[in-house]
Amino acid sequence: MSFTIAIDGPAAAGKGTISRAVAAHFGFAHLDTGLLYRAVGARVLAGADPLAAARALVAEDLEAEGLRAPEVAQAASKVAVLPEVRAALVDFQRAFARRAGGAVLDGRDIGTVICPEAEAKLFVTASAEVRAGRRYLELEAGGAQVSREQVLADVIERDRRDRERAEAPLVAARDAVEIDTSQMDIDSAVAAAIAAVEARMEGKNP
Repeated sequence: MSFTIAIDGPAAAGKGTISRAVAAHFGFAHLDTGLLYRAVGARVLAGADPLAAARALVAEDLEAEGLRAPEVAQAASKVAVLPEVRAALVDFQRAFARRAGGAVLDGRDIGTVICPEAEAKLFVTASAEVRAGRRYLELEAGGAQVSREQVLADVIERDRRDRERAEAPLVAARDAVEIDTSQMDIDSAVAAAIAAVEARMEGKNP
């Protein structure tokens, strides 16, 4: 069976956690497509050319240390606006999406660009303030020396860059189910996502 679940949304909305839980629930493979851009960003920080880094990317690069670091996240957001970088990574993502056994992909343009024919599409969001608070706690737990104000500024700037880029801007697909996690705990958010996917599955197989 080939069944693709596309989960999009801004940074720190909870889409990664939800995507992993949804994949585990249905027994599907999971791909955090943001890691592709983080891996490219990390290579660029090390001196590589963005396009060369994207073309040379291999699966092992997604397991490299430090991909969650703030500076890598910012580098990822910058390389993600480059059309040639996005194009170089499209085939990797689309091949993963149609693998046998089902797949969950999360990112920012999965339902709109990478997999517009995905059987189920979700858009996971939350207010900038809530997302910044979550990211601050995550960074603090990792030992990073940052302020809440700086994290909020970074979140707002990344949102602006993601939404305003000319190539594949962050936007909910017209047929995506929106899940706002601002006032939801993770269990409730995961339950809402699973229910939305099951509704699409029932629609495909009445």
